[in-house]
Parts: sequence; C-alpha cells; structure tokens
Amino acid sequence: MDSKITYTNFASNPFDSLNIFDETKGAYHVLKWAYDTYGDEIVYACSFGAEGIVLIDLISQVKPDARIVFLDTGLHFEETYDLINRVKAKYPELNIELKKPDLTVDEQAEHYGDNLWNRDPNQCCYIRKVKPLEEVLTGQTAWVSGLRREQSPTRANTDFLNKDERFQSIKVCPLIHWTWDNVWDYIKSNELPYNILHDQNYPSIGCAPCTSPVAAGGDSREGRWSNNMKTECGLHVGRKS
Repeated sequence: MDSKITYTNFASNPFDSLNIFDETKGAYHVLKWAYDTYGDEIVYACSFGAEGIVLIDLISQVKPDARIVFLDTGLHFEETYDLINRVKAKYPELNIELKKPDLTVDEQAEHYGDNLWNRDPNQCCYIRKVKPLEEVLTGQTAWVSGLRREQSPTRANTDFLNKDERFQSIKVCPLIHWTWDNVWDYIKSNELPYNILHDQNYPSIGCAPCTSPVAAGGDSREGRWSNNMKTECGLHVGRKS
C-alpha cells in the first residue's frame, strides 16, 4: 500500500482478497504489511498466552527488534513471569517491556480497599490494564492483538484491521482465522515455550485472582472472571460515550 492507514483515515480492509489458506492463514502476510507500513509506530500488547507465543514467533521473523509490551498488573501467576524470561532468552533482540500501572497493588488497596478485583473488577482492570495501555499507545498509530474469532461471540466479527474506538488507533489482529488447535499445532511443531498452566486446564490466562481452570470441553474464556458477568478486561471494547 502506498499510504498509511490511520485511525482518522480508516476506510477499508486491505486484506479482503488475502489468501487465508496458506500456512499461517494470512497471519504472516498481515504482520509483514503492518510492520512495513507502521514501522516503529506499531506495538504488540502481549498477554503471553498461547496466541501470544505464536505472534511473538511470527513477529520475530518480520521485525526481530519489535516492541512488545506486557501489561504487568502485579497480579499475574509466577508461571507467566517465568515464561516471559524464557521468551526473552529465546528472542534476545525483541524489545520486551513490562508496563506497570501507576499504583502498586498495595497502593490500590489503600485508595480503593482490599481485593478490588472481587468488588469492582471493571475498575481494577481499568487501573491495572486499560490505563497503562492508553499510556503505551500514546503516539502509536497501531497495535497488534492476538484476538481470534473462535474465542467468543464478542470477538466473532474481528477483522485483520480494526478501527479501535477505545484507543483511537488501528488494531491489527493477524490470528482471526486460527482455531485453538491451529495455535497448539504451531507451538508444538516449532517447539516454542509456553505457559505450563495451559497443561493444567487454563486455556486463557490473566491475573491470578480472576483466572480459574476450565473443565474439559469448556469455553476458552470460561475461566476468566467466572463468578460474574464480566467477559472482557476492557482492552477490546469500545470507548464509553
């Protein structure tokens, strides 16, 4: 493409005619286009879940020194931090940054009371994830996300390129056509590191207080905020009017 797609001039998806039946279901080509187009104005916000490991490996092939940001809420499983260290060792050129919120967990408790994630998980997610990502995306034209259409009804209409109303940017989602089996086939065939909690019935891994194992055959998002109606942390929903 000759021109850069931005939030303000977003009109159409340049990948409408892309062959999604290649080895990566279009993901490699989408990433190559995205990094060629946006250069240093694109960042990957990675949760280091299974999809994240796939994207990290593909991104390393198109931009070995890409910027990858993990929203370090201070509430993640130790297994997640261990995985990040293993990924850093495998891909030493990648610029992996752990972005912390303004408040520590203890400071949040002082301001809002203990265990805010139980009483008001939306507020907790805003403080520890949404606001930090807003800061990360300031000055960035686009960001990469590992959303897949198969994951949930709220993600079923995701495109390769999306106008992100929440963060006023372009959200690039290379894995929209991948199934859960596709993700794991790629991880296994390429012998990639992954979070060992996936072997303990945790398909989707977030903060420890809000993540539970899922029964065999359960929905991949079922273990997130399982005691209330919340299904998203707020990173993938529109800006409130």
